[in-house]
Amino acid sequence: MLNRKFRAVMTAAIAAGIAAAPLPSVSALEVSDPGYYDALKGQNVSLNVYNWGEYISDGSEGSADVNAEFEALTGIKVNYSTFATNEELYAKLQSGAVSYDIITPSDYMIARMIREGLVQKLDLSQIPAISNIDPDYMNAAFDPTGEYSVPYTWGTVGIIYNTTKVTEPVDSWDILWNENYKGDILMFSNPRDALMIAEKKLGYSMNTTDETEIRAAFEELKKQKPLVQGYVMDEIFDKMGSGEAAVAPYYAGDAITMIEDNPDLAFVSPKEGTNTFIDSICIPSDAANVQAAHMYINFLCEAEVAAANIEAIGYSTPNSAAFLLLDEETKNSPISYPEQEIMDKAETFLVLPDEVNTLVDQLWTSLLSTSAAADEKSQNGSGVVPIIIVLAVAVGASLGVMVSRKKKLKADVPDFDEDDEDDDEYEDEEEK
Repeated sequence: MLNRKFRAVMTAAIAAGIAAAPLPSVSALEVSDPGYYDALKGQNVSLNVYNWGEYISDGSEGSADVNAEFEALTGIKVNYSTFATNEELYAKLQSGAVSYDIITPSDYMIARMIREGLVQKLDLSQIPAISNIDPDYMNAAFDPTGEYSVPYTWGTVGIIYNTTKVTEPVDSWDILWNENYKGDILMFSNPRDALMIAEKKLGYSMNTTDETEIRAAFEELKKQKPLVQGYVMDEIFDKMGSGEAAVAPYYAGDAITMIEDNPDLAFVSPKEGTNTFIDSICIPSDAANVQAAHMYINFLCEAEVAAANIEAIGYSTPNSAAFLLLDEETKNSPISYPEQEIMDKAETFLVLPDEVNTLVDQLWTSLLSTSAAADEKSQNGSGVVPIIIVLAVAVGASLGVMVSRKKKLKADVPDFDEDDEDDDEYEDEEEK
């Protein structure tokens, strides 16, 4: 990968005591038909792109700046912003607060957006470079006619862990419930990925619509919560990179980036199975610049552009022409391109019925709104206040002490003692 090579060169130079020379400029990425990109030049067109964080080659560490090259090639200004979860993207799109021309949702969210009319059909005749996409990734279950989306990346979810902190073998989702790592465990802050892990741990399909199974999975997440340091998305890069946490679930592509930054980290696909996902490019139904959006999609499908993105972000590519341009290390990476045995046990998210989505949202909100102190109290059948009462009875002190209350979080959530350390931690997390 390009950034790995750049680091190696810089490290060698520093080790030799040589002053690093200025980074050479990256040559323009070649495209199949430069004339195609002239159509909107001089028309003062801008494009609003909404993508995942850390999900495009941006010119850092010697990589190509894909958006800058698109602007230079087309004369179209790219206004680029990022989101952290599919649910965040969905809420922003549904609100209509901002109009986007390009979005990159995941499989199940694409199906939901198609059903709700939030994305529009593509004019594939305006995307000639779509011929570079491997047919195996086209017409997937979330977009069976292939009319609404163009595959951008794919990957799997697994466990990333610090080998200096976790010395036992790691091969199961169970590690995320291991009390030996209490306070050192990170968890997804989006409901679908978190629920998937609990469902797989219990042997269920991650697409189950059975209410009993879904509630059982959330009970597992409730049991896990007192062990969790934090529910995160992009924050994981800093926390795992710095050794602040020991173990977490995350996407394979990002795991590669984190391992490059911290060689103490390792990645594994759990034996119970996992999620394999496809993130695809779509045009929202209310996009203002549809022609420019098609042009941008075509640019991302160009072989050199797609290869530059994959080299920078570490994810797996559905672009056959781009794959041929990757170095052998990337092509043979067991993280980016797992063994067939792992893929055979993987599932892809399907869109859930509205009533199931509502149930999941309610249970997720309840999970996050309940403090760790309340979780431990309910699981252990005891808490700080009952322990105090037992001790008071044991010494014969019937004082009738009134316990002061700090605040009531939810109607169904117990109050907490002002001196409860876990309660204070919860309030700190709320402030974050």
